[in-house]
Amino acid sequence: MSILRKPLITEKVSSLHEKGVYGLIVDKKANKVEIKKEIEETYSVTVNSVNTMRYAGKKKIRHTKSGMSRGKQPAYKKALVTLKEGEVIDFYSNIN
Repeated sequence: MSILRKPLITEKVSSLHEKGVYGLIVDKKANKVEIKKEIEETYSVTVNSVNTMRYAGKKKIRHTKSGMSRGKQPAYKKALVTLKEGEVIDFYSNIN
């Protein structure tokens, strides 16, 4: 099973693509060494550094006519990957 879940496509992360920094949602149990190895094998690039952040799930409450609706956003781990200068990851190349 792959460590990489999905690319992080936000306005803030997309602005970092010019600097060679890419964002990905990864498995919560993966460490930086495993993430680096998986990205280098999958996208055939050289990774300079990996920064990871863990986000806890947040509780959400919505007030409706029938009462309060409670829910929770899932917890996830985000990795910001810096590539060697001049290298690029194309997330859209694998889409059929």
